[in-house]
Amino acid sequence: MSKNEDKHRHIGLDQRYRDNDGEIRQKRGDTLVRTLRQTYGPEFARGVRADARLDTLRGRTGKSLSQLLKR
Repeated sequence: MSKNEDKHRHIGLDQRYRDNDGEIRQKRGDTLVRTLRQTYGPEFARGVRADARLDTLRGRTGKSLSQLLKR
């Protein structure tokens, strides 16, 4: 991400990045479950390998990250 791109994104009260239009930035599909556990806690995606990718998890469950976090 360039410095110019960084200037156009803002962190909201929920600590998620938003662009200038207020849209929430989606997590990349290649984000590892290990990384998500650092953010959302060790209980996130219990029973799933730490080296699994988010897009794999979404494909298996049919749920978005937001839906997975509500469990």
